[in-house]
Amino acid sequence: MATAPAAETAAPTGGGSKKLIIILAGVLVLVLLGGGAALMLLKKKPAADESQDGEAVEAPVKAKARAKSDHPPTFVPLDPFTVNLADKDVDRFAQVGVTLEVEDPKFADQVKAYMPAIRSNVLMVLSHKTAAELLTREGKEQLAKEIMRESVRPMGIELDDEDEATDDTAKKKKKKRKAAVESPVTQVLFSNFIVQ
Repeated sequence: MATAPAAETAAPTGGGSKKLIIILAGVLVLVLLGGGAALMLLKKKPAADESQDGEAVEAPVKAKARAKSDHPPTFVPLDPFTVNLADKDVDRFAQVGVTLEVEDPKFADQVKAYMPAIRSNVLMVLSHKTAAELLTREGKEQLAKEIMRESVRPMGIELDDEDEATDDTAKKKKKKRKAAVESPVTQVLFSNFIVQ
């Protein structure tokens, strides 16, 4: 009789280990299926960029440049600018700190090489502004666009002025415009902005 209880206790432990193996195998199969499905979804995304004829469709240049860059952007701080403003009735001045954000560290070195010309261009832009223009958000955004345009001009890069682009929509039919040039400076940041 002693053998009968021993046989009964052995059977549940053997069945429990079989259940454990079956559960582990099921979990393993689910993990492998989930990983395979994720891999298939990731591989289908580049294929979605192809046209129906099988030819690759070009993504926007800016998106490609940012997707390729695995490094954070490079910031090039400029020394603070202190300039007299163009107000006629009273003497006013502005002190502005500017930092340029660029994608490529090699271009940051090139910016540093052209720094005297860049500073001169930015000073010319600032000196033609009035206090009323600089005190509004729109004025600061316009100033940032102008600084971006003037900061790449010494290197031979000519950016289209967006205001001129909107004015030329009527003239667009008459003459063809050249392709827009992408700026290597991605953003102009202000570190301080004082108008007195």
